[in-house]
Amino acid sequence: MHYATGGDLLVAVLRELGIDTVFGIVSVHNLPLVEAVDRELRFVPVRHEATAVNAADAYGRARGSLGCALTSTGTGAGNAAGSLVEALSAGTSVLHVTGQVESEFLGSGRGFIHETKDQLGMLRAVSTYAATIPSAADAGRVLRDAAGAALTDPGGPASVEWPVDLQYAAQTDAADAVSVQTLPHPAEAELGAARAVLASSERPLIWAGGGATRAGAELAELLHTTGAGLLSSNSGRGAVPEDHPQVIGNFATTPAARALLADADLLLTIGTHFRSNETADYGLALPDAHIQIDVDAAALGRVYPARHALHGHAPDVLTALLPAARRADESWTRRVAAVRADVRATLHDNIGPQAAICDAIRAALPREAVVARDVTIPSSSWGNRLLEMYDPRDNVFPRGGGIGQGLGMGIGAALARPDAPTVVLAGDGGLAVHLGELLTLAQERPRLTLIVFNDGGYGVLRNMQDRYSERRSGVDLATPDFELLAQACGLPYARIAAEEHAQPVISHAVASDGPTLVEVDLARLGPMKNPFTPPVKIPGQ
Repeated sequence: MHYATGGDLLVAVLRELGIDTVFGIVSVHNLPLVEAVDRELRFVPVRHEATAVNAADAYGRARGSLGCALTSTGTGAGNAAGSLVEALSAGTSVLHVTGQVESEFLGSGRGFIHETKDQLGMLRAVSTYAATIPSAADAGRVLRDAAGAALTDPGGPASVEWPVDLQYAAQTDAADAVSVQTLPHPAEAELGAARAVLASSERPLIWAGGGATRAGAELAELLHTTGAGLLSSNSGRGAVPEDHPQVIGNFATTPAARALLADADLLLTIGTHFRSNETADYGLALPDAHIQIDVDAAALGRVYPARHALHGHAPDVLTALLPAARRADESWTRRVAAVRADVRATLHDNIGPQAAICDAIRAALPREAVVARDVTIPSSSWGNRLLEMYDPRDNVFPRGGGIGQGLGMGIGAALARPDAPTVVLAGDGGLAVHLGELLTLAQERPRLTLIVFNDGGYGVLRNMQDRYSERRSGVDLATPDFELLAQACGLPYARIAAEEHAQPVISHAVASDGPTLVEVDLARLGPMKNPFTPPVKIPGQ
């Protein structure tokens, strides 16, 4: 195939991949790409390169596929690096295409405009795959290789730098298919040993991480057959709908779940990396009988010992284990259901007036709708646990823990699934990191309800300092008048200052056909029963 420019080739490859929307910032070093995408697909001009990657990341998560971001070279590519770290941490599939200076000057160190030293090295550090397009004849191959790498489990972002002269050049493309690598499978002897343990278990628990999200059917069948309880990491939420009576969820460190883990005679973990914030800084005790499934060989036994380490793709490995599954003791399954009810009731009570907001969001949303959550107290305390998820594609949040990414992710998810409403939970501090994206929201007008929890700063760190220090440092911030800010951006505005406001305000916003900014005045709403502090150890405390 022949194409007039690299932009035309890029559009053809994106269509092959099922991508209809691209996020980015236009530049002299990506102009042919942006012009072609804007002409043939949908180009969303975000206000920061980090948001371009966040939005592409969430676009892919919400569809269960791949997203695409376009950035400029040098500073523009550098601006994207933090969000590439998030995609790398989460193992999410992003195709990041960035510009590069003309081939003639590449690597010369002359100080050509937008040039940076070893841009490819920087991209390799924060990507699963990174490459430079060397010629107009190789562009299609490099783009497809990058997409294949991003789509191969355990996933991650793939970055391609494209010299601008080659973007303008006529392209010759062999149109080879995108190749996804063959995934490993455990040896039969390893599977046999794991089957024997599973068949003898009377008190089994399962822990679903992000690697379980493509194995929902197999996991649900295993729950049905065994009567086991299902814990999850934040990344594994929705692999089995969270209203299932055996789904305990993201509550592993609660007292009731710890007691259940202590009495379990088997723990089967699927694609979880046991992050520090989900294991009490690795202080959570797990059963000795541990079957661990992961497509990443390096993850097996890395945090907790695994008696049976199964290197493979979760759906395939679970299918191989299922014939050995036996029904657990019925009293164990009843206890699982009791723990599920207990941890939810306890958290619902502990968050005080914010429970009304959690309940209102779930009531207003259809069963399948994205809830994108920035790193903020409501997200960390109840949004990541109590607000039920029924599909892993609805569960969008910064898995690496970086603040300020929620709105960009919400925009990407909302444009990926325009027929359903999207809700974003953000704090005033996190929103301020990329406040300019309110203009993207106003310009694109997706069905997105942005709920801003306003406590005048960084509430999580403020609570830590109030608990462990004698003074506050860097946590109390100037906050805009959100009503005036929304008005200036052309966004509808509503405010929640009491529990009784939550249901009417949120239901009205979610039912609208466009964006709404909802401010939660936390000073007026009232505090939680216990101030939330993150599960981070302070030496000497």
